[in-house]
Amino acid sequence: MDVYQEAVGYLTSQHVPAAVQTETEVMEEDVFQEEADSCPLSPLHPQSVDFPDTPTLSSPEEMLERRLTVLKCIVESEEVYLRELEALLMPMKALRASAGTSKPVLSSQQVQTVFYQVPEISDMHQSFFSGLKERLNAHCRSEPGPGEDGQMSYTGFELVVGDLFLKMVNQLGLYGGFIGNYEEAVQVVRKCTQLDPRFRTLAQSMMSNIGSDKTRTKYTFEALLYKPLDRVTKTTLVLLDLLKTTPETHQDFALLQEALRLSRSFLSGVNESSQSKRGVTLSHGMRRKLMRDGFVVDASEGERHMRHLFLYTDLLLCTRFKHATRGKQDQYRFGWFLPLAGLKLRWVSDQHRPPDAQLRLHTIRTKMHLLRQQLRQHAGSKGLAFAARSRKKLEQVELMLLTHSPVYTLELHSPSGKSHTLLLSSLYELEEWREAIHKLTTDNIETVPPDLLTLTSACVKLRMTQQPPLHSTNAGTTTISAPSPVRPRPLSSDSHPVSETQYTDSVEGEMCLCGTLSVAVHSACGLQQPASVYVCVEVDGYEFYDKQATTHSSIHSLNPHWDQELEFQVDAAQELRLLCVSQADGKNDTVLGKTSVKLESKTLNERWKRQTLHLGQVDVTVSLKFSPHPLEPPSATAPLHPVFCIPIEIVTQQEGVMVPHVVRCCAEEVERRGLAEVGIYRISGSSSDINTLKSVFNSNLRDAVTRLRRAEVNVVSGVLKLYFRELPEPLIPADKFQSLARSLEIQDVDSRLVSLFSVLHSCPAPNRNTFLFVLHHLQRVSERQDTNKMTLINLATIFGPSLLRLPVAELGHIGSSMDISVEVVLQVQVVFCYLQCNNLPEAQTSLPHDTDSEDETTHM
Repeated sequence: MDVYQEAVGYLTSQHVPAAVQTETEVMEEDVFQEEADSCPLSPLHPQSVDFPDTPTLSSPEEMLERRLTVLKCIVESEEVYLRELEALLMPMKALRASAGTSKPVLSSQQVQTVFYQVPEISDMHQSFFSGLKERLNAHCRSEPGPGEDGQMSYTGFELVVGDLFLKMVNQLGLYGGFIGNYEEAVQVVRKCTQLDPRFRTLAQSMMSNIGSDKTRTKYTFEALLYKPLDRVTKTTLVLLDLLKTTPETHQDFALLQEALRLSRSFLSGVNESSQSKRGVTLSHGMRRKLMRDGFVVDASEGERHMRHLFLYTDLLLCTRFKHATRGKQDQYRFGWFLPLAGLKLRWVSDQHRPPDAQLRLHTIRTKMHLLRQQLRQHAGSKGLAFAARSRKKLEQVELMLLTHSPVYTLELHSPSGKSHTLLLSSLYELEEWREAIHKLTTDNIETVPPDLLTLTSACVKLRMTQQPPLHSTNAGTTTISAPSPVRPRPLSSDSHPVSETQYTDSVEGEMCLCGTLSVAVHSACGLQQPASVYVCVEVDGYEFYDKQATTHSSIHSLNPHWDQELEFQVDAAQELRLLCVSQADGKNDTVLGKTSVKLESKTLNERWKRQTLHLGQVDVTVSLKFSPHPLEPPSATAPLHPVFCIPIEIVTQQEGVMVPHVVRCCAEEVERRGLAEVGIYRISGSSSDINTLKSVFNSNLRDAVTRLRRAEVNVVSGVLKLYFRELPEPLIPADKFQSLARSLEIQDVDSRLVSLFSVLHSCPAPNRNTFLFVLHHLQRVSERQDTNKMTLINLATIFGPSLLRLPVAELGHIGSSMDISVEVVLQVQVVFCYLQCNNLPEAQTSLPHDTDSEDETTHM
């Protein structure tokens, strides 16, 4: 049966008109015809050129020539369709703004109904159109002039587009939602056209630029709303025409076959899926629909297994996915299900893997990296068969990594006592699942017992996600080439030169990053109440290296500051995700907001670019920079950056700050809960606890700060004192000791201070700013001396010997006139003089992040 007629039959059975009958019917028919007439060989025309089932062209060259013609027609038709979608979406913003006024044209619910899934469909086709057009242009040396045939500098077998069609077909599930909503949308349009003159004027005179001459064509709202419905029914015909002009030895042939199978499966399943979604009515009048699906790791049975999870309006269904061999249909087997009614969720992060698990991950990552390098080095030189085998191995190894790498646990607890545990690699993805489930569980859902066999069988046609999120699958269908030099962008008044060599790859037609991506997380604002907050940063791409990092948790504040630099080794990265998370003792962490940022090699370079990101109600200020370079194989252990017993200039450099995090965090924690502690800094904490915190600071800053929040406050103060005592060189360099001693001899107070600050200004920037930071902190401690009994002289006595010391050579010099008691007196007097200053310069805690332009603000 003809696929188009099959789709029309479905529309008729659903009481949906197969053609729009309005008062401008004749005009609309001309518009529909115009699209086909503009491209006589268009496969989207139901009466397009009839290619035989078996290719009979005399030579591959003729087939490829016809194939190029078909692809050109597809591009032209896509451009027309995108203009039609643009015309349909044009009034959406105004209607949405009007919905919030006292006299709305449409209500918010009506706007959502009318434009349901249309923006997503438009984005999908825009991505497909851009990728296809770019590849066609890349294979054409020049455009033919009038009356010329045009010489093409391409080898037909090198033009690969099958992955673009497969990606597009994998997203046809968007049309499923549109079709299910179409009848209701049309009813809203017709009703409002009759009742509201303002909407009637809009609905009967929508314009679009159609054709190469950009002539403006008049539509009705209903005619444009029918366009996606008309379009999706012809997808199979497009693929059939293209497949019939593609030689079986072409790299695209298998990809187009798979795309055709999925397209046929979607069209034939539209009616069945619609009935399945509408067939079960819950007691409160809601109908069971598929809301979300995706692949997760199920750890409920004590072992990790990749599973396909389906979220319906009233239940969660976990299935075992079995990919079909060529020519057969994929299958799902029932795993378990949980009703959403009363379902409790809890998520935790377990970043500490046992050594054997860490070794297994390193082995998998190393093998992935090797296969990736082989594909890069031998692309095109060893034939398609070698590339296909290597890509298949890469997919299998990446699937193993996806199964064993997740560290985020989502626990599901049902009132019936049943519990299941899901594992995810991404906190961003976990939060999306949690939000979707929580939104449904907040309603008083009453579950109708499902027919599990029928529901599981329907998953093949209901699914919106076709396969696990393997980066090698998305990138593997395009040519993987060795990193190539990219010419630097021309300079303008607001741009800067970039490196002459940028290591990039093309994934689905888009350039992605390969090198070191640095993210400096500065501060946040917009919190509704004081909280201890941290920021989680994630990048995509191949998971040869850690793709996630978090800042330390801030002190309780409405405006938390971190000024912490995170660094990622990235390969094929295209997206950056940020989450702001509130941390509460004894309670689950809560995600306050999240957003994603597209990474583009043309906008990132080796200079910091500062921007403010909107994560819901929370604004986070960050800076980004990117350094392109070839990547080393993954390391077995994460690099450690100890902070104790390390020169302060090294610590501040590796942390990207002016004041080490250990100093800032300890001081902030003392100010948060130790200012009223009697004898703070004078009374020592437990030496074992202090040494434990020292060890954690040397290995993991976030864990150290978390423990710091729970540690006894005298232990916190002890960690800060220990840090300064164990510096290889004192905070005030030893060669400044004699200069400071001479400054103390000056009798005039003002002149003495000028001399002291002159010496301080000559110190290295990290030393100077850290010293000023500590001075301000000790002044704030002394302000509470009536309670804590710690005066400025007491604090100077404690910190003087740690912050200032004689040079080692002078300590061992025979005949030195300065004994230890005199040295201590001088150390205390120097710090005391600085503490007595009422207008201390402010300390700069972070490095200046120079920007290419003014701060940008990204709304998400």
